[in-house]
Amino acid sequence: MIHYALKCAEGHTFESWFQSAAAYDKLAAAGMVSCAVCGGGKVEKAIMTPRVRPGRKAVSQVGEPEKPIADAAEPAPTPTPEPTGGALSTPSGEMELALAELKKKVEENSDYVGNDFVSEARKMHLGDAPARSIHGEARLEDAKELAEEGIPVMPLPFLPNRKTN
Repeated sequence: MIHYALKCAEGHTFESWFQSAAAYDKLAAAGMVSCAVCGGGKVEKAIMTPRVRPGRKAVSQVGEPEKPIADAAEPAPTPTPEPTGGALSTPSGEMELALAELKKKVEENSDYVGNDFVSEARKMHLGDAPARSIHGEARLEDAKELAEEGIPVMPLPFLPNRKTN
């Protein structure tokens, strides 16, 4: 897995994980990478600082074991207040609020079909089932096949509530 900082044409910055650098390049070339904030399709890699940690037994230039980063002469972090009823599930930032609103709208306006998503989407596309908005779960390979068949699908930036309507 590889972690990239990304930036859209509108200046929004966000981060995402990809299976590999080649997987990112392939998805970007196919227009399948979009801005997590505005949904824009013009996305490119942004400059980011690599996260490098010294080895467990790293030795300084003078031959002494290096102190772990936590022991460095930095101010101690302020203690995090204890969460109160539901604090972990309450969206806090602008991005989290937007994702929570998106999730709410998707769940209110579509049917959860679970692992039957691929077959349901295909049936609707072929006219074997009435068209309706659905969401569910699919393996990456299956979602790619749907897209190659011209069936409009889109990954959601959240996990669905696993219940049927």
